[in-house]
Amino acid sequence: MAEHNPFPGENNTGHIWDDNIRELANPPPRWWMIGFWASILFVVVYSILYPTWPIGQQATPGIMGWTQIQEYERGLAQVAAKRGPFEERIQTMTAQEIIADPGLLQYTLASAKVLFGDYCSACHGSGGQGNPGYPVLADDDWLYGGNLAKITETIVNGRKGAMTAHKDILTDAEIDTLARWVVELNEGGEGSPAGWDLYRAKACNACHGETANGVLAELPGGDIVSVGAANLIDGIWRFEPGGYESAAHTIRYGVNQPGIPETRDAVMPAFGSVARVEDVDVRKLSDQDIKKLAIYVHQLGGGR
Repeated sequence: MAEHNPFPGENNTGHIWDDNIRELANPPPRWWMIGFWASILFVVVYSILYPTWPIGQQATPGIMGWTQIQEYERGLAQVAAKRGPFEERIQTMTAQEIIADPGLLQYTLASAKVLFGDYCSACHGSGGQGNPGYPVLADDDWLYGGNLAKITETIVNGRKGAMTAHKDILTDAEIDTLARWVVELNEGGEGSPAGWDLYRAKACNACHGETANGVLAELPGGDIVSVGAANLIDGIWRFEPGGYESAAHTIRYGVNQPGIPETRDAVMPAFGSVARVEDVDVRKLSDQDIKKLAIYVHQLGGGR
């Protein structure tokens, strides 16, 4: 092909396609060659200074002695040094005292937001809005009470709601009457007299309270006594989507009733419990973390 080169003296390789497409033999630009040799030099220097080549289970250490683990530990130490003064104050102060300190409250909420995302958001949503089937924490409706002591108790011990399944206790007509009565109350009405009579006759008030607001007694200072039964006179449904069918389902099959597949599930784990891991007792959350989460949840819902 070279002896039939139609472009003599051009410094091409003699490879010609389609009469005029050819391959030149010009050297690369100087800047490109400088970059090429500089990159090789960089690899050699880097390999001498830092861990690079795998040998068995480890890499060559490099004369600098640098490792990612050391970098990570230095970063943790820097973060701990920044957080230390705040964490020491939180440890020695009550939740009420922390809330009264704007600067410390801001730190606590920022720190607890991470905890909430790790341990709570899967059920209660990233902003406390509540995923389907789980309570909303961003409103002011509390099943067990919303003061700091009750929220802490809930986080430490967990909760397991319980409501009897009435499918073998009430007739279909009675379930219908109660379900419609609940919907009337939920929509702001007074509820039918027949519904109130049946509510008291079947001892529903033993859990939901005399006025069906979920409160059994109010204590001095605004605290309440509750067994976690839902407030039936507000506009909030514990189990979505709410309405007649939802109310009838809950009345008929109850909550957390063993042996009844259709029953409502309402269980929160105890984050203050101790688990045995490799012969070591490990708590899910420390007292410090529980205090932070209690404050965070309290602020989400405006407390009580």
